[in-house]
Amino acid sequence: MDATMAQTLVHTGAGTPMGQLMRRYWVPVLCSREIAQADGPQVRVQILGEKLLAFRDSSGQPGLISEFCSHRGVSLFFGRNEEGGIRCAYHGLKFARSGECLEVPSAPHMCPKMGITGYPCVERGGVVWAYMGPTDQQPEPPGLEWCGLPEGHVYVTRRLQQCNYLQAMEGGIDTAHVSFVHRYEVDQDPMHQGTKAADYIKADGNVVFTIEKNPFGLTLYGRRNGEANSYYWRITQWLFPWFTLIPPFGDHALGGHAWVPVDDHNCWTWSMNFRPHEPLHADELAAMQAGHGIHVEYEKSSTPGSAPAPFDGMRPKANRDNDYLIDRVAQRERRSFSGVAGISVQDSSLQESMGPIQDHAAERMLPTDKGIGMARRMLMDAVQALQNGEEPPALNPAQQSVRAAGVLLPRADDPQTWAKTALADAAGQPVYTV
Repeated sequence: MDATMAQTLVHTGAGTPMGQLMRRYWVPVLCSREIAQADGPQVRVQILGEKLLAFRDSSGQPGLISEFCSHRGVSLFFGRNEEGGIRCAYHGLKFARSGECLEVPSAPHMCPKMGITGYPCVERGGVVWAYMGPTDQQPEPPGLEWCGLPEGHVYVTRRLQQCNYLQAMEGGIDTAHVSFVHRYEVDQDPMHQGTKAADYIKADGNVVFTIEKNPFGLTLYGRRNGEANSYYWRITQWLFPWFTLIPPFGDHALGGHAWVPVDDHNCWTWSMNFRPHEPLHADELAAMQAGHGIHVEYEKSSTPGSAPAPFDGMRPKANRDNDYLIDRVAQRERRSFSGVAGISVQDSSLQESMGPIQDHAAERMLPTDKGIGMARRMLMDAVQALQNGEEPPALNPAQQSVRAAGVLLPRADDPQTWAKTALADAAGQPVYTV
């Protein structure tokens, strides 16, 4: 990747070209359960370099505002969530979820001049989403399939990943690595074991890609040998600007990810599992909550009674400070390919090992990286188009209603032709899995 593209894509703060593009989309901020209670405790959240507070006001509606009071810059984390707004603990200024200043006790006439940033929010799929772009260009709420499913059909988590969003997201686009880093984990993990897909992935590490450019992003067709006269196709979806949908394994729940910048050196990695046609099974939900599958076990929170840090409880238990609890014996005995346990931590350990921002100039790309190169080019094209006054891609929620799949097809069949009817407009379609 050339230096200009690299510098453009990895920087997402306010006023940067990539930051402006990302702010045109609804941004997943935190899980609804993190601010479950009206007038409950506010939560620090950092998104796209902005330090913010999320809370639920007296009406039960979620809000996202600047963390800092407009008067003297005090953190509103220490304020009171009461009667429709956050009241600063220092001098009593009060702010609604829109950022409007409701009260200035010492100078009521100053209210109109004391507002702070506030972003509109919606809730979909158990997630609070915010729109951080120009107010007159707000799109319709997100239309990914899992966003519209009933409660109980979806389980979503977020975790801190300590690297730039781009290298993390590119790991989600790259399905070739599954044959290596996850090859033993899929036999042990309760969300992946006992499937033919795992057998095909382990047996054939020489995946061949066909990649299709779409209005929403990319569809990646990864071909491996299947039975005697068939190919096993893993069909992954990448959707603007940060979503992936993962090919399912057997009768296990469907899955996906999103990678949202915290700042240029960290990102929020979102993981979601869902069943379109029925609630999640009790045993698989328990496994997800225990950190299996694409979820993680978390580092313990701060000492009770202390003020929590911005990322408190959001970092995996296995992290860079403890070398991801690497087990060299398990690695040597072929119980773990990398020695790191857990599918998501296996990914993040390698992506974080590249450094906070990967040295893209030192890359030596391979044919299996074609999808990564295409995604980078599409992001760069979208940035340049936005600067020229053109609308970003995939703002229409109808374009987001697609699905990943795993399928065995006769070797003569074209997977793209098959997918046009089997995977488009996901609602109501059967799940295709192996």
